[in-house]
Amino acid sequence: MEAQGSGCGTMGPRGRETWAQRLGAFRASPSAFMAGPEGEDLGCDLLSELRSEKLSEQTKVSLLALSLEYPAQLWPDTAAAEAAATSLLDTLVLLPPRPSALRRPLLLAATTALAAGDALGPTSAASLRLLPLLLGLASGSDLGRGFGPASEQRSLQATACECLRELESCKPGLLGGRLGLLRGLLGQEGPVQPLSLLLALALRNALVIQARARAGLQGLLMAGDAPTVGIPWNWALAEEGAAHLQPQAPGWPATEVQECGLAVLEPSPEEARELRAAVAQLLDTSYLLTPVAQAQLLWLLGWALRGLRGQPPVLFKPQLVRLLGTAQLTLLHAILALKAAFGEALFTAQDEALLLRRLTLAAQHPALPLSAHLFYLHCLLSFPENWPLGPTGEEAAPLLLGPRLCRGLLPSLLHNPMALLARLHLLCLLCADDEEKEEKAQDWSPQHYLEELLAGLRQRAALDGGPRALATLCFQASYLVVRCLAMQPAVLTPLTRGLAQLYQSRPALAPHFVDLLDRVGPELGEPLRVVLRQEVVARPGKDEALCWHLQILAKVADGNAQSATLGFLRAAAARCTDWDLQQALLQVCRALLRAGVGKGLADLLQALARQLEDPDGRDRARLYYILLAHLAGPKLGVALGPSLAAPAASSLVAENQGFAAALMVQEAPAPIRLSVGPRRAEGPVPVLQLQVEVLEPVYSLELRFRVEGQLYAPLEAVHVPCLYPGRPCRPLLLPLQPRRPAPTHLDVRALYTTPSGLTRHAHLPPLLVTFADLFLPFPQSPEGDKQGFFEELWDSCLPKGAESSLWCPLGPRGLEALVSHHLEPFVVVAQPPTSYHVAIHLPPNSRLLLRLEAAQVDGVPVALRTDDWAVLPLAGDYLRGLSAAV
Repeated sequence: MEAQGSGCGTMGPRGRETWAQRLGAFRASPSAFMAGPEGEDLGCDLLSELRSEKLSEQTKVSLLALSLEYPAQLWPDTAAAEAAATSLLDTLVLLPPRPSALRRPLLLAATTALAAGDALGPTSAASLRLLPLLLGLASGSDLGRGFGPASEQRSLQATACECLRELESCKPGLLGGRLGLLRGLLGQEGPVQPLSLLLALALRNALVIQARARAGLQGLLMAGDAPTVGIPWNWALAEEGAAHLQPQAPGWPATEVQECGLAVLEPSPEEARELRAAVAQLLDTSYLLTPVAQAQLLWLLGWALRGLRGQPPVLFKPQLVRLLGTAQLTLLHAILALKAAFGEALFTAQDEALLLRRLTLAAQHPALPLSAHLFYLHCLLSFPENWPLGPTGEEAAPLLLGPRLCRGLLPSLLHNPMALLARLHLLCLLCADDEEKEEKAQDWSPQHYLEELLAGLRQRAALDGGPRALATLCFQASYLVVRCLAMQPAVLTPLTRGLAQLYQSRPALAPHFVDLLDRVGPELGEPLRVVLRQEVVARPGKDEALCWHLQILAKVADGNAQSATLGFLRAAAARCTDWDLQQALLQVCRALLRAGVGKGLADLLQALARQLEDPDGRDRARLYYILLAHLAGPKLGVALGPSLAAPAASSLVAENQGFAAALMVQEAPAPIRLSVGPRRAEGPVPVLQLQVEVLEPVYSLELRFRVEGQLYAPLEAVHVPCLYPGRPCRPLLLPLQPRRPAPTHLDVRALYTTPSGLTRHAHLPPLLVTFADLFLPFPQSPEGDKQGFFEELWDSCLPKGAESSLWCPLGPRGLEALVSHHLEPFVVVAQPPTSYHVAIHLPPNSRLLLRLEAAQVDGVPVALRTDDWAVLPLAGDYLRGLSAAV
């Protein structure tokens, strides 16, 4: 029997050994296998072999396991996933009625294909087949009972619930219309755990979606035996919940408070009663679930009901009494999630004190595994208090957790590194709280204990040849202290002094110091830079420590203490005999260049360019000297700003890769918009008014214009010192010098400097110079003789010129409006509203004369005369387009 899958060819069945080899090659490297010749048809072959009678069920189960593990590789797009789900459902239907190990894997595989391929939806035929089948199996209806033998009904029912839960997770709201049915199933015989988790997830999603839509529950929780087939599936809630909801992992992040937003949901009294009954039903059966399932159920219900009106948290009180003394970590985590959700509304002060004492004592148990120990410490560090002090999100030790209660949780050098850091975190919070209260005990101080612990860590890290893990732990602890106690100079001052002594004892820890400086803020970073620079320049050390000193100095060198730094570099230059030391020395010079150090550095670079033995180092020193001598401070900082690119054989090549882009003018998308403003009909030459806008600050803007051909003389560039977004800019004036009166396009290029100091060039859209942009008025005619002046111009056009006449259509506003909008600066004689004589000068030395007389309602006859016959067709096109422009 063969499968006719969509887009899949048919081929003969493969043997068990062949499939074993093929699956082994696929699992070894899925991406490489799918890119090879056999990967193209793997999915189709798998679907075909599932119907082969030559393969055993065990082999087919292995094939289905592959589809569950790698659905995205086997069905890479929606169409392939839809076809695969359809083929899997067809195979499922064709199974004989006897017991089979394939039914549950086939259900899971079809569900996974639709979910992973994003094919689940109202337009998917496979979805419309699978959903009623799963719901029928989950409900134990006639459809479900007729699907397989009686011995498999319970396992199929549980699998169907798991599949529905997966689909509800992928498409929140999918089962919103079946809440009543699921609620009724929970009271019947069947697998309690899958049904409970399915109902809790569907209920939570429905509440969140309805709250976002500001709609009620609309009878969704009414219990009843709704039919599973014969009615169309309701996708309304699933479409409302298209946005991805919070994952199901238990926890209590603050962001979920805003994510639910259930306070806007106002259920009716009847809906509130039904909701309470549904929640109580789920909670009453929760003791039958495994600890992990109970924790997930409590998390879903807790965050679903948080802030919901008419739902008192007292519903959870029996579960709280039952679980408050649990030894299961997952259930304890769920209890803390409920505390974060409801706070003092569910947990009294006594409950809070009991929880804290339990967590504190449990974290001190000597036989506790490391993972459980870290879990208890994490719960203490993020304990959700009823009435926390300070702003939301600020780290602080719980109020009831005093130093005496935490004596057994203090970090020690004997602890595991992860446990030590977690305990140190708690100690830092106690130090912060102790500083605020100013109630230090007479016999013990958290801050004093912290200083002794850090001193012990530094002492171990300073051992020559000591394990690298000890040094790493020391710097991790230092960073944690700075992050928690950044605003306490009483802690940071001895820490800075101790770190300086650590470097003095073991300069080989320079990479750790560089990493720490990159991560900490200015509270520790600035003083640590100062003491490290002083330590380096005051004690050059032995030759083997020179490379570490240079590495530190390249990180901390700035404009301060220039003479001491340069003196150290001059003394070190004589000992830099190999390539590595020379490059490290030049890295310090680079840092000084970026810091703006000029005095004395030029002399040092010249000396290095002469005395360094390696030619690569000499070239690099010479390059730095040239940059220092020819680039201003901001440009120099930008040129040296990027870090070195991929390692190259020459340091000079690597430097070029780092700053060549800053020194070269490169093309980029222009943040500039250029347009032509209103015309200026004045002056000896036509002038374009350009309007310019920018999307980001632009400096030293130069606009260059070019006209193809010989119609125009070369145009001068336009310069603008600076432009800012949102600030108006006066129009830019571009004089035109046409050699013939004809329209054209201007090619525009922009050269500008970015705020970071980089120079860029860009092509802007071309600008259109129209025929009307060239119009200029004639000089003023003699007083009192305008008609004679126009007639003289009119007669002078012939016989060398040309004349014509045309009909100019008029808009509803008539001839007077047309002239005032377009021709008013050029009117010589006017007898409004029916007669106008117009004289236009066209550079360089042409003229265009118009007689607009005897205007009628729909148009006016126009007589044209010009001394340049080439102007005649351009003038005709212009006049015919005037009426449309009015």
